[in-house]
Parts: sequence; C-alpha cells; structure tokens
Amino acid sequence: MTAPVFVVEEVPAGPEFVLDGPEGRHAVSVKRLNQGEAVVLTDGRGGWAQALVKAADGKDRLVVSVSATGREPEPGVRITVVQALPKGDRGELAVETMTETGVDAIVPWQASRCITQWRGDRGAKSLAKWRATAREAGKQSRRVRFPEVAEAMSTKQVAALLAGADLAMVLHEDRDAPSGALATAELPAKGSIVLVVGPEGGVSPEELAVFAQAGAHPYRLGSSVLRTSTAGTAATAVLLARTGRWS
Repeated sequence: MTAPVFVVEEVPAGPEFVLDGPEGRHAVSVKRLNQGEAVVLTDGRGGWAQALVKAADGKDRLVVSVSATGREPEPGVRITVVQALPKGDRGELAVETMTETGVDAIVPWQASRCITQWRGDRGAKSLAKWRATAREAGKQSRRVRFPEVAEAMSTKQVAALLAGADLAMVLHEDRDAPSGALATAELPAKGSIVLVVGPEGGVSPEELAVFAQAGAHPYRLGSSVLRTSTAGTAATAVLLARTGRWS
C-alpha cells in the first residue's frame, strides 16, 4: 500500500515539518497515523516530499521528518477534458473519476443542451465543489499533480481552447454522423489533447459546426453510448493508455 498523501502550501525542504490545520487533523484524528509510518506531502502542482511520522501533537498537528523531496515532471502529452455540466451531483462524479484516472485539466462547459445552469452564487459554489472534489480525489489516488479545474466556459471559449490544441476532439456518438474511433486516432507524441464531452442530450449541430471550424474532429468510444458523467473517464483511460502513461 502506498503512503497517504497530504496537501501543503509549499513542499518542505526538511529536516522536520509540522502538518497542521485540516490536513493535520485528518492525519491525527481520522487516519490515526503512528510514529514510523510513511506519508507523502504535496503541493498538488507536482512537488512532493517523502516523510516519516515522528509524533502526533494534540488532535491536529503531526510532526514528520522529511527524507526526500522532488518534483514530478509535466506530462509529455497533456489531456484536458471539456465536460458539459451534468445534472445533480453527476458533475462531481465525473470530476472524481477523471481525476482518479489521471486527467490533467477539466473545463466545465455550459452547453446549449445542459439542463444545469451555473449562474451567480450557484455557479461559484458548483465550481468550488468541482475543485474540492479534484483535490480530494487527487489525494485519494495518491497523485502529486492534481488536475486544474478551470472557470466555466462558453461554447466560443471552448472553441478557442480547441483551436490552440495539438489535437482537438469531440466525443460524438451519433451513428448517422461520421466519426473516427478514439482507440485508433492518431495522437501527438507531445503537446496537448483537448477532448469535449457533451451533455446527456448530445452536442448540438451548431456547436459541432463551431468546434469543427476550430479544428476539432468527432470521435466515438465504441458501440456503447455512455452517460456524460462517465464518458470523459472512459475516454481519458483510452488516451492515457495510448500515450503510454498507463502501463
């Protein structure tokens, strides 16, 4: 079993560090870590430190000794999923499973067929939930580089993002429309892949046209049509395997 991960603002250089606040409380009162157990401290941006527990101080302070530090390099091929807003808590499910799978960035998208609307305080709260979910899922899956969750984008903004990618893709399962198989798509050796996942009602013809003008091509996962909350995770797994990041 790999060591549990805790988030810090800055990775300590050592030799000793006190983990406090909510993370320290979780380590001491929830995980109940004992002297000699291993932990990993990370800033969530690739920096990490390996450490051993020296002692627990009260209910929310863990004293550790740092044994090694480092930085995980940026991936050679960066994968961004543009996720249309699902209903209810399916958005957090999508973020959680994509993070656990290994996605690098997630962009909420207000597609024309989305039932859910992110406006005002509701939008801010929903974005905060997505970001908190990515952080917790990153810790749970023992990552030291958590996915970035961007501000929600309009279709025009997504098109601009697609235009700047080395490979721009739209998941499109319409059997009457031509699309390539994701499993056989020609992928770049390095750079960025941006993949759009539409809402339950699908990407509209108007949005497809805008994305096509930006250089995106339609792709399908296979013969099955997945929910929007799981399609991004399945597609991410395929892309990570094909770029060699899953072995």
